[in-house]
Amino acid sequence: MFNRNIGAADRTIRVLIGIVLIALVFVGPRTPWGWIGLVPLLTALISWCPLYQLVGLRTCPRGSCKS
Repeated sequence: MFNRNIGAADRTIRVLIGIVLIALVFVGPRTPWGWIGLVPLLTALISWCPLYQLVGLRTCPRGSCKS
């Protein structure tokens, strides 16, 4: 459906950021804004970022970006 545009390092960073943001819902300031962490988690899961698509950015090697 979508061509992958997120590489392995980018996926790892997105997962870590997503987990940290979601943790804010349960610990720390307990803010509902932490649910925004679902966005990087979902984009890491599907290896596709709509913003990257709009600006023409790819963080994966050319040969491995195929779905």
